[in-house]
Amino acid sequence: MTGALVGYARTSTVEQQAGLEAQVAELEAIGCAKVFQEHVSSVDAQRPQLRAALDWVRDGDTFIVTRPDRLARSVTDLLKIVEDLKARNVTVRIMSMGVDTSTATGMLILQVLGAVSQWERNVMLERQRAGIAKAKAEGRYRGRAPTARVQTPEVLRLKAEGRTVAQIAEAVGISRASVYRAFAESSP
Repeated sequence: MTGALVGYARTSTVEQQAGLEAQVAELEAIGCAKVFQEHVSSVDAQRPQLRAALDWVRDGDTFIVTRPDRLARSVTDLLKIVEDLKARNVTVRIMSMGVDTSTATGMLILQVLGAVSQWERNVMLERQRAGIAKAKAEGRYRGRAPTARVQTPEVLRLKAEGRTVAQIAEAVGISRASVYRAFAESSP
């Protein structure tokens, strides 16, 4: 008897709805009996649907994602998740890479490609830091635009309606800290 195919789909923001729908469609097309999905940054420590998916899988199941960056932020994180699942006799399949951890070759490919992916990210971050340092030295660096601050009027409108901080954060798509910041900055 083979286990169930369990999928996990994630996008970083609500604005990426089409990307999430495409991942879910791919996972359902290959026969996933259950697909967990969420809009949350992989940097965020709280990925409740990932936690639920990892808790859901059982001995003999196959846990499937479309791409490795949907599952983990770093090679270390990815390999930890894979090892935890492997210890529970759950196979991991990454569709974009053709990786299946039920084989020794699949594990090797995952580790090599994961290392290359981590290296690419580190090189990109080095270039980004160098570019920022150069822009600062030339007086051209302004930093990231304050995205949550432009939503202050909507935050205040929802507060006036009596919504809770959690409800406002969810409705506007910002963190609770940003909601509190909007309150503080709008106070006389």
